[in-house]
Amino acid sequence: MAKGRERTGRVEPRFEAEGTGDPASLDLRLSRGDRAGGGVAKGTSKGTSKGSAKAAPKRAARAAAPAPRRRRRSFLGSLVYGTVILGLWGLVAVAGIVAYHASQLPPIDQLAVPKRPPNIAILAADGSLLANRGETGGRTVSIRELPPYLPRAFVAIEDRRFYSHLGIDPVGIARAISQNLTRRGVAQGGSTLTQQLAKNLFLTQERTASRKIQEAILALWLEHKYTKDEILELYLNRVYFGAGAYGVEAAAQRYFAKPAKEVTL
Repeated sequence: MAKGRERTGRVEPRFEAEGTGDPASLDLRLSRGDRAGGGVAKGTSKGTSKGSAKAAPKRAARAAAPAPRRRRRSFLGSLVYGTVILGLWGLVAVAGIVAYHASQLPPIDQLAVPKRPPNIAILAADGSLLANRGETGGRTVSIRELPPYLPRAFVAIEDRRFYSHLGIDPVGIARAISQNLTRRGVAQGGSTLTQQLAKNLFLTQERTASRKIQEAILALWLEHKYTKDEILELYLNRVYFGAGAYGVEAAAQRYFAKPAKEVTL
């Protein structure tokens, strides 16, 4: 028990060269063999060095190759971003212009197609027409009374895409702008039948950008309010044919001395 309880002396670590007792004389520097990887065989090291030397240009080429692509992608990304931003600002500007010109019109919910001025027809005893009295020069006719080729002729000449557009024809507008720029003047108009009707019903004949914008707004309203055939019928009864004749009935009486339903090709 006494031996078990006997304390053992503490042993301190000593850093000194063997046999000198001087810590300063101890060389603690690491040799090549003590460093990590220092024990690799010389042949292996040379082989690795040669392999690394051969692979270095390939790695450099691989690292350098994607750089132009990255620059190209960066340029394209900037271009797309800039285009999107400009497009959004353009939409905001267009919306602001449309809202301003729409505010100059009567409220949409109060709009109504004005009634056609009355016409007085003087008939003979046998029912034949002797004369018309009124601003329009002829009565209102329905599209069903007319021969089919008459309304089709107006669509073919004035607005070929009448039955497919929503009141505004972007293709027709682009074509008109191109023709006008090429010929350096107003060679063509881009207005649809609906826009022409809107101008005749609600606006003046002045040629201004403000009137064209209001014309487009009213054309969209007409397309929402009426069917295509109703719009075409309104147009055929309101368009001015000259010589005081408004509408196809008055024009047929004025130029051919017969009703519009009897007009031939």
